[in-house]
Amino acid sequence: MLVDDFVPVYDVSDSVATTVEADIRRTWDALMAVDLIEVGRRRPLVGVLGGLRALPDIAAHLLHGETPPAAPKSLRLRDMVDLPMDQGGWVLLGERPLQEIALGLVGKFWRPVIAWAKVSREDFRDFAAPGFAKTVYSLSVRELDDRRTLLSGTMRTATTDDHARRWFRRYWTLGVGSGAHVLVNGLLEVTREMAEQAD
Repeated sequence: MLVDDFVPVYDVSDSVATTVEADIRRTWDALMAVDLIEVGRRRPLVGVLGGLRALPDIAAHLLHGETPPAAPKSLRLRDMVDLPMDQGGWVLLGERPLQEIALGLVGKFWRPVIAWAKVSREDFRDFAAPGFAKTVYSLSVRELDDRRTLLSGTMRTATTDDHARRWFRRYWTLGVGSGAHVLVNGLLEVTREMAEQAD
């Protein structure tokens, strides 16, 4: 899997999966089409968690007399690579159509306003500047039979030094780990519903 290529050694990892009553093509198409904004609407807990994470950044803009960036009207997985990092942008680490898409971020996630490191796909695996964490979200589909597909998500994070590791573990332990699980699970559930309802 791509996640193994980019973060082979890690501090934390979490995976979720669901069986989709649809073939692999319909499931993949639904995954590429799912709107993350709509996921927040259809899964209120996902929306609340996303909103809570955005609050410190919005407050920082307001305290500096700046207008916070407008939220996008829709946001698909491939759209995330076109956004600036401070507005939710990710790095596309790789895509294998009908198999897997992997997105990555590097930052100090434990800060109320995240400090981002701009890292290219080519530099992601070997990035080792002190004080950061690298995270990969890998979403994949695997054919179970002609009519069923396994849809899964793996979140994996590695820190670059002991200082970052201590901060990240506190951050993860204080609920962020379960929040990330809820977010990805919501994405997979809505994708499953879309694939199963497709004509």
